Amino acid sequence: MSQAGRALAYAFETGALASARAFFLRAEPLPFKDVDAEQSFRPAYLRLKQTAWSVTPRIESGAYELGLVLLTKHKEENFANIARGWALLGEGGTVACAGANDDGAASLEKHVAKAFGLEGSLSKFHCRVFWLKRGATRPPDYWRGLASLQSVGDGSWKSQPGIFSWDRIDDGSALLARYLPDDLSGHIADFGCGWGYLSREVLARSPGVTRIDLIDAEHRALEAARVNLPDPRATFHWLDLAVEAAPAIYDAIVCNPPFHAGRAAEPALGQGIIAATARALRPGGRFYLVANRGLPYEPQLKANFAAFETLADNNKFRISRAMR
Repeated sequence: MSQAGRALAYAFETGALASARAFFLRAEPLPFKDVDAEQSFRPAYLRLKQTAWSVTPRIESGAYELGLVLLTKHKEENFANIARGWALLGEGGTVACAGANDDGAASLEKHVAKAFGLEGSLSKFHCRVFWLKRGATRPPDYWRGLASLQSVGDGSWKSQPGIFSWDRIDDGSALLARYLPDDLSGHIADFGCGWGYLSREVLARSPGVTRIDLIDAEHRALEAARVNLPDPRATFHWLDLAVEAAPAIYDAIVCNPPFHAGRAAEPALGQGIIAATARALRPGGRFYLVANRGLPYEPQLKANFAAFETLADNNKFRISRAMR
């Protein structure tokens, strides 16, 4: 249980918040009953499936008495989830938000207080919990716009908060795209596809590709990717490749694992993807990877592939090509 989750549970234990039928956005297991949980991140979703709750990657509608929102460190994602939470309430319903101080929860509380007014708040476990009732005041237009897919960047693609690099082409993907060949063919996969940028580049460069599987652990990413890649060769799969098998054996795989940026203390995540890639490539298949150059992936590449080489290194990212 996160500190924010503990603080949210404390609000109910002390009677600051009253229990009722509730939805729970960005849910994690907590000692609550009668909860409809939303969790779009596949590993967390699979953990929640072990509980007695109803779990879905997206709650589309409702008229709930109570809503719970676990905040993240991303301001736009929080604005979007609070706006969605407000829309899921029945008139007079309450939505309670909990987040860590280190992730900016106190600042967000001020934004929410200005937009709606607050019914109450408390501080516990280095976190803030605050709540509001649904009344006549609607969420700001900007917040409501963030709650669904919208045109971003140059306008040629759509995205939404909660996706890695949701509003721009990240530097790692842009660098990898420059080194993608034009002779890929057959059945290809994009592991950690995000909103679909690399898959779009693969199809644009290599006309010999007959099918491409876009795979991501974030359901929101796949929602965007489906819109951004309306190509009959594209299929979409919500999977945690660390524990779930890829749907096919591939001729080539491209990968920009989103955890390389700012999560250098968790190299095992990338190592798990590399091992999964090796299992999913046919003999002679190619693997194109971009990663933060400080992450220790070379031993994993050496252990899982017949050969590998560095195609580019700009002192921030390293582009590797490996052969199965």
